[in-house]
Amino acid sequence: MTEYEFPPVPKPSEALRALDRLVGTWTVSGGTTGTVTYEWMDGGYFLIQRVRMDQGGHDINGFEVIGNERPFGEGPGEDVKSRFYDSEGNTLDYVYELEGDTLTIWGGQKGSPAYFRGTFSAGDTRMDGAWVYPGGGGYESTMTRTER
Repeated sequence: MTEYEFPPVPKPSEALRALDRLVGTWTVSGGTTGTVTYEWMDGGYFLIQRVRMDQGGHDINGFEVIGNERPFGEGPGEDVKSRFYDSEGNTLDYVYELEGDTLTIWGGQKGSPAYFRGTFSAGDTRMDGAWVYPGGGGYESTMTRTER
């Protein structure tokens, strides 16, 4: 039996590394209130978000794993994708896209009618935006950094 040689590991994508602006703890206000924390998993290939929020009296507690998909034996995908898991058993998929100071988080797939769009300001210590849902609904949201 011969020893398997692993192929070289690609570096984390620039699109993923650009999300470093999110790292830290944020207080969320607006249509939902609470705290979100972003931190890099060892290696820098995945950004982990932890969520504790109240939305209309409904507790939302969960975590999200954000990165480029890289199925077994393949190269990394182009889009920065995520999956969110919550304490009620929901699994939600998203695509992250950062262009300049504007972050778009697409619900499901890129171009979805459900999305969040927010803008970084004040030296990346604040993000103002809104969730948009098909057929109406959604809500405005402000994130304010409390620690880096």
